[in-house]
Amino acid sequence: MADQQRIHPVQDMEAQHNTPTAPLVPQGASKSDNGEPTDQQHPPIRRTIPVMHSRPPKRRSCCCKCFCWTISLLLLLIVVIGAVIGILYLVFQPKLPKVSVDRLEITQFNLAADSSLDTTFDVTITVKNPNKKIGIYYEGGSYIGVYYTETKLSEGSLPKFYQGHENTTVLDLQMSGETQNATTLLTALQQQQLLTGNIPLDLNVNQPVRIKLGNLKLMKIKFKISCRLVVDSLSANNEIGIQSNSCKFKLRL
Repeated sequence: MADQQRIHPVQDMEAQHNTPTAPLVPQGASKSDNGEPTDQQHPPIRRTIPVMHSRPPKRRSCCCKCFCWTISLLLLLIVVIGAVIGILYLVFQPKLPKVSVDRLEITQFNLAADSSLDTTFDVTITVKNPNKKIGIYYEGGSYIGVYYTETKLSEGSLPKFYQGHENTTVLDLQMSGETQNATTLLTALQQQQLLTGNIPLDLNVNQPVRIKLGNLKLMKIKFKISCRLVVDSLSANNEIGIQSNSCKFKLRL
C-alpha cells in the first residue's frame, strides 16, 4: 500500500505579517484604567520668576545743584559772621552807654488865646561811655521829645559829637513845642498834680550813631533811649524837681 501522504497546515504568511504582536502605544502616552492609552499629556510645571530691572540712577538737575550750593554758602557765611562777632565781643567787650536826666527847667509854659500851649524846656543830660576800647560817634538826624500820656509837649535834637573811651559828656539842650487845644491837657495836668503830688513824663530819644573799634568805623546804627521821669510840677520860670528818672537803651539796626 502506498505510503499515506501527510498534509501539514501551512500558515498564512500574509496574515502573520498583518497581525500585530503587541499593542502600539506611543512613547510617553499614559494608560487608562482599562489598559487603553490616553491621548492627554501633562506638560511639566514650570515656575516663572519675575525679572527685577534695576532703576537707572536719578540725575539731579542744575537748579537743584545750584540751590544746594546756595544754601551751603549761606550757612557757611552765617557761621563765619557769627564767629567774627563772637571774637569781636570777646576782644572789645562792648557795653551800652548810660544816660541820665540831671535837670529839667521850663522857661515857657503859656496858654494862648486860641487855647494853644507854648512850651520851652531846658534839659541837662549826662551820657557816659563805659567802654575801654570802643568810641561812639553821635551823628546828625537825632530826635528828642517830652511827652505826657502820649501828648507831645516839646521836641528838639542832640548835637553831633564824638565820645571817646570811658568818657562822660554833659549836654545842655533846649526843646520847644506847641500843643493845639490844650485846655483839656492843662486840666488833666492840674488834676494829676492834686491827686498824686507829681507828674509823670516820658523823654524819648532816637539817635543815629557809628561805633569805632580801634581804627575801624562801623556802619550807622540807631540808639533808642526811653526815659521815665517823675517831676513835682510843671510851671513857667521854675526849675522842676525830678523825683525819679530811669532810662533804657535799645539798639536798632
